[in-house]
Amino acid sequence: MKFRHLTAIAITAMALHSCDEDTGKIGSSLINDNDNFQVTYDQYDVLTGSYVPDSVYSYSEECYLGVVEDPETGSVLRSSFMVQFNMTEETDMPKESDVLGIEDGKAIADSCDIILFYDMTKTFGDTLTAMKIKVSELNKPVDDGIHYSSFDPRKEGYIREDGLKKLQTFTRVNLNHSDSIRSLSTYYPYLQVKLNDPYTDKNGRTYKNYGTYIVRNYYEHPEYFKNSFTFIHNICPGFYFETIDGQGLMAKFDEIRLRVFMHYKSDTTTYVGYLSSASTEEVLQTITINNDKAALRQLAEDNSCTYLKTPAGIFTEVTLPVDEIKQNHSTDSLLSASVYFNRINNEQSSSVFSFDVPKNVILIQKDSVNTFFEQSRNYNNKYAFYSSLNKNAYSFANSSDISNLIVKMYNDKQNGLKSDPNWVAKHPDWNKALLIPVSELKASSASSSYYSTSTSTVIGLVNEMGLTSTRLVKGTKENPIKIKVIYAKFND
Repeated sequence: MKFRHLTAIAITAMALHSCDEDTGKIGSSLINDNDNFQVTYDQYDVLTGSYVPDSVYSYSEECYLGVVEDPETGSVLRSSFMVQFNMTEETDMPKESDVLGIEDGKAIADSCDIILFYDMTKTFGDTLTAMKIKVSELNKPVDDGIHYSSFDPRKEGYIREDGLKKLQTFTRVNLNHSDSIRSLSTYYPYLQVKLNDPYTDKNGRTYKNYGTYIVRNYYEHPEYFKNSFTFIHNICPGFYFETIDGQGLMAKFDEIRLRVFMHYKSDTTTYVGYLSSASTEEVLQTITINNDKAALRQLAEDNSCTYLKTPAGIFTEVTLPVDEIKQNHSTDSLLSASVYFNRINNEQSSSVFSFDVPKNVILIQKDSVNTFFEQSRNYNNKYAFYSSLNKNAYSFANSSDISNLIVKMYNDKQNGLKSDPNWVAKHPDWNKALLIPVSELKASSASSSYYSTSTSTVIGLVNEMGLTSTRLVKGTKENPIKIKVIYAKFND
């Protein structure tokens, strides 16, 4: 019977706590005379600081390409990306005998391109800034998928030096499209990279264009198009996109497609058909970030605040008072632990060239960061907690309170000390967590720039790779951030 009363009273206590933030109640008690049940409140000091990671796990369904100057550090930030293309098991093409384009008795493609659809809500920079990019063919698949933002496909030998290379100049606004076309509700801004030059494969065989290389391999080796794995390993390992000239634009692409066009007939009717392969979360998309770590570390030394800054920039490190919370409460149940990280408004006036404020963050045990992102996990309210910016603060309270994290850290320490008296010295980050900006990884039914919008489902969280930055109130010994804790116990 006491367990049922404990549950009911615990829920009531947490509800009261969530509705009333008056610190005058800290340390007070609520007594249930019938069961001699006691709920107590207390608060403790939380310290924070800025933390500069060497790199972050860079898998993302969002690709960023460009070069910009960071207004806070004055340094240059560069983003490039590598993509592979998905091939569904239902892929089919018309019979080769029905294809109208024929050379040397074999089918040819009319044209081929890679089309990249912008997400203009997260594309940063001047609309008329001219950028020059290079698109390079990979010489082998990247299979393991465990790559961080410091990964450079060129340095690691993934670029086919004698393979397809394409230079392209573009601006944020496609000036080849008239104002009337760009104003249409059905218009989606895009960057098109045409692959219509003669192409020579690894075996020295030359084709009219890259599309013809794909078409002829389809008819000669249909087994290569069975699924994404066979397509990537036998036909198209992927492409690397990098900026080689220009500064002032960071473009976000939320959909990228490889397309092959050709004419074919059916009965007496002529059609224009195409094979379309998308870069999706089922295959690899990884981003390479080049930023000035020295400039970031200098910014992180600012003692007046902490930072959240992406991509691969600065996180906020949180030192939790685990021992203090558990001290003299070893027999108590920890019902909840809530903490707020308040944002400091920018002193400068807002500008179209200001970085966005991170919308979503996770607070995660520091030692669990790499595993969490490498496995594309979702928050679990055990060691990873999710929050969105609300009323100028990131709140970890109510349904996302971090009491489970406090208990886990405490138990990790106690279990470690049982086998090793030097465990704490060997695990200096045992009571530390990181506040990290994230974006949501969505299922393939997510909103598309190329097809109609459909309902999406969040299946995991990934590092935010867009341009974001904000300052937070820093927790110091003189002015700590407060964590509010609720305990419960039955008196003897």
